[in-house]
Amino acid sequence: MNFLSHIKKHFGDGNYAGDEFGGGSGHNGSGLPSGSPSNFMFATGIECSYPTIQNGKVRRDQLRECGHYDRYKEDIGLVKEMGLKVLRYGLPYYSIHQGPGKFDWEFADLAMAEIKRQGITPILDLMHFGVPDWLGNYQNPELPVHFADYCAAVAERYPWVRYYTPVNEIYVTARHSAKDGLWNEQLKDDKAFVTALKHTVAASIMGTQQIAQRRNDLIIIQSESAEYIHEVCASPTAEINLHNELRFLSLDLLYAHAPIADVTLYLLDNGMTREEYKWFMAGQPPGYQVMGNDYYGRNEKIKLPDGQEFNSMDVLGWYQITKEYYNRYHKPVMHTETNVFEADDAPMWLWKQWINLMRMRRDGTPVLGFTWYSLIDQIDWDSGLAELNNRVNACGLYDLDRKPRPVAAAYQALLKEFGQITIVPYGQLLEVTDQPARIKVEI
Repeated sequence: MNFLSHIKKHFGDGNYAGDEFGGGSGHNGSGLPSGSPSNFMFATGIECSYPTIQNGKVRRDQLRECGHYDRYKEDIGLVKEMGLKVLRYGLPYYSIHQGPGKFDWEFADLAMAEIKRQGITPILDLMHFGVPDWLGNYQNPELPVHFADYCAAVAERYPWVRYYTPVNEIYVTARHSAKDGLWNEQLKDDKAFVTALKHTVAASIMGTQQIAQRRNDLIIIQSESAEYIHEVCASPTAEINLHNELRFLSLDLLYAHAPIADVTLYLLDNGMTREEYKWFMAGQPPGYQVMGNDYYGRNEKIKLPDGQEFNSMDVLGWYQITKEYYNRYHKPVMHTETNVFEADDAPMWLWKQWINLMRMRRDGTPVLGFTWYSLIDQIDWDSGLAELNNRVNACGLYDLDRKPRPVAAAYQALLKEFGQITIVPYGQLLEVTDQPARIKVEI
């Protein structure tokens, strides 16, 4: 008899004792998330944007418009019902921070207590496209100082929170407010854009410093838009080339990554001083830093020779665009936002995003999590909140009546198949600990 015959005679033909602990029949990562620290982070978010429009006369508040203030317990319960353990959650900064040293925690305390009671891990979003009325807008140079005070107050009030997004989509915040003229200051010039950008990046940095003083093992998941304009032109224009470089600018300043020369000159030509530039380049914020990339099909655009511009969906897709960001910053990655406005198309879009993400993991890029954004439908995002149309965007896992959309079943199927995969292979060995982040230099 050969050796296999002896093995089969003594131990059987496969499915050996001990395989259940790994080996030939080990766990494949299927099943709903268990909440283990080594689990990949499957998440959703509750849309919480609150910019002003109409020259400051109207405050958009998606928490109010989508009914969350009245139904927060129900909404948080839906997160748990989905089988999710992680929630991107934004407190209404504009209404909480009522003046220097003055805070109204009434709603925040209720919502945060419910999140904690349900055993959900929040990624706490501290500024989402707007500021309190008393701060004016993103042209205010005092914003970083006042926002840092707010971050300190939040960290002290909710010391059990470890994950934060200090300023959501810094680039989009500055661009829509000061270059595209949609929100807040509603300006349309380069100097206003650079001013808004440096103030929001500085706010994120100083806010992170304050949180780190109170929670030195903090994890920052910086959510930033991943986008690109494809110019179908034999001689690409300087304008589009610059646009495709400026999309990196918020993270360049945040992570002390020197921009290319053209962008540096653009900054200096539009109001950034050499002293300010040196301050941004001095070093990175504290804490464990995760680069979150938000990707919607409408993030990619095609510009034709005649100047027409169209949404192109996924020409490159999340994988190719995020790979550019990863190769630039070498940070762990999270897919922090995605959706489509057409409910029937959402399940396939979900699976396409997941395939992008799995390919990224297979190619060796550390991807820590995935987010369908948002839990419930949104209002007027087809106009970027710039128009008060009260039009429902059917992009949620649930509609505004809290009835599941088709993508909810697709996400649950995805969770049942992949919900217990680990952040990295053999992630059980590398569980998130409560040790403070001390590594300052990438090796």
